[in-house]
Amino acid sequence: MPHWPRHARIDGPIVMIGFGSIGKGTLPLIERHFEFDKSRFIVIDPDDSDRKLLDERGIRFLHLAITRDNYRDTLGKLLKEVGGQGFCVNLSVDTSSLDIMRFCREIGALYIDTVIEPWPGFYFDKSLGPEARSNYALRETVLAERRANPGGSTAVSCCGANPGMVSWFVKQALVNLAGDLGDKAEAPKTREDWGRLAQRLGVKGVHIAERDTQRAKSPKPRNVFVNTWSVEGFLSEGMQPAELGWGTHETWKPANAGAHQAGCGAAIYLNQPGANTRVRSWTPTALGQFGFLVTHNESISIADYYTVRDGAGAPVYRPTCHYAYHPCDDAVLSLHEMFGRAGAMQEEHHILGETEILDGIDELGVLLYGHKRNAYWYGSQLSVEETREIAPYQNATGLQVTSAVLAGMVWALENPKAGIVEADEMDYRRCLEVQTPYLGPVIGAYTDWTPLTGRPGLFPEDIDTSDPWQFRNVLVR
Repeated sequence: MPHWPRHARIDGPIVMIGFGSIGKGTLPLIERHFEFDKSRFIVIDPDDSDRKLLDERGIRFLHLAITRDNYRDTLGKLLKEVGGQGFCVNLSVDTSSLDIMRFCREIGALYIDTVIEPWPGFYFDKSLGPEARSNYALRETVLAERRANPGGSTAVSCCGANPGMVSWFVKQALVNLAGDLGDKAEAPKTREDWGRLAQRLGVKGVHIAERDTQRAKSPKPRNVFVNTWSVEGFLSEGMQPAELGWGTHETWKPANAGAHQAGCGAAIYLNQPGANTRVRSWTPTALGQFGFLVTHNESISIADYYTVRDGAGAPVYRPTCHYAYHPCDDAVLSLHEMFGRAGAMQEEHHILGETEILDGIDELGVLLYGHKRNAYWYGSQLSVEETREIAPYQNATGLQVTSAVLAGMVWALENPKAGIVEADEMDYRRCLEVQTPYLGPVIGAYTDWTPLTGRPGLFPEDIDTSDPWQFRNVLVR
């Protein structure tokens, strides 16, 4: 049994919003790694099906949905208890990350979430249009809040596996690649340094390349959406438009692509749902694979973070960045079933618990491509078997998320006055130091594979043979 260090003490109240699959998995990590007063730990959720885990620990449970109308009053009473700095751990759906983050900072509490979540109705509001329903638009609201209220109590935005952990993987992968390519420059210290390093190494883009091979013991029932993590979360982001950070090397753009008229300008969107958009990518286990171009905050934040601009502010270098996600087989079947009915969602949802899974891994990493070594994947190959040994109440997918929440909480406690931050801006070494014991094998692998491998094959294709790593070759059309 490994020695689990106590990373910090939380002097004030801990308020966890949401006790679904990620909340349940985060609970034992908080218990394991922090000193705190158990009487000041409160969990809030409208679903009380798992409150037994809290009752047997003597942790308070508030059977309540956080809404526009009650969040300030409810959280104010809990987080402003006398003594110590409170910490809000927001792991819920259908609550506004921005509003709760803003309120926590007003009262001096620390804050962390895994996604920029809106109030209910946003994702499926047909009156908004694809651009307004995008993660780009959600992220811009947080960036605007940061500009309006710089500094202050730390609020860590979007700190799960992805977004979150994968941004730390990108930095470690760049350091590894620089060493292998003989780059002798000093280690990057600023955002501008990191962008210049990626540019100097010739990195054209980054895939958040994931393959979930976890197999359920029982086949997926008809008319049930089965997944290894939040079905509501997956469906919400899957029905948003496909989004990607748009690199300066790209020479072709899909006919249904849209550009944003305001903000950082680092991304585009496609007028089609991300969970029904396929791209070609590579992971060490799957090798070549089809993934879904599901929108994620990191697709935009990574592209934005590594942008290099000239004296006039125009981008001269930016990597393309997007998710390339092959979920577990049951989730793929669930998507096929749903989109076969023109997007009519299954009424019954089911998240596979650790005891329901026969075997498999969640292979989640970053594929840096276009450089002299072609492509380099760096990431976690966490199995469900190892997950069962090291942490309760979660599968491999969940542990990659909850351990990133742990790392983000540690960083926030060590940097309590950092203001609003994204994972790209945090100390990747410290965060990975905390998280890596929960990630199983963490490996780096080079590959000669490109999106043109084995093509065009038996049928003619519209491809660009002059540059294998053009998005024209990545997108499945």
